[in-house]
Amino acid sequence: MEALFTSTMIVALAEIGDKTQLLAILLATKYRKPLPIIAGIFVATIANHFLAALIGSQVASLLDSAAFRYAVGAGFIAMAVWMLIPDKLDDDDGTPKDARFGAFVATAIAFFIVEMGDKTQVATIALGAQFQDAVVLVTMGTSLGMMIANVPAVYL
Repeated sequence: MEALFTSTMIVALAEIGDKTQLLAILLATKYRKPLPIIAGIFVATIANHFLAALIGSQVASLLDSAAFRYAVGAGFIAMAVWMLIPDKLDDDDGTPKDARFGAFVATAIAFFIVEMGDKTQVATIALGAQFQDAVVLVTMGTSLGMMIANVPAVYL
């Protein structure tokens, strides 16, 4: 249960002002269909964060030592500092140039790609390493945190 709660809180806080939150606002403005956008965010987040938590868990199982635990702790401190720096919107907003795929597919693809290397994905990898035996709970928690932060943005 600790893995679920911790993952939810860390990612919900990390997502505030993040580029994927800005992407949610842009997609909501473009398509004006909140439910397909929310579903796309959910599907992309589950897929991306499951892979991230799994990678973190697997790497941690290979490197189960005191040094690795200190490295994970330092990673959490670095994430806390990184969370204080808001993302800025790039010139390329990640939205498709045409609407042939619809809101759901465009959102799922854009969110999955934009989430690569994002601070919430890095946090999910670290959480997967910390809670090695709870990959599913970490995935559920980080996905819930993403939804807590992004669903209200879709309705702005």
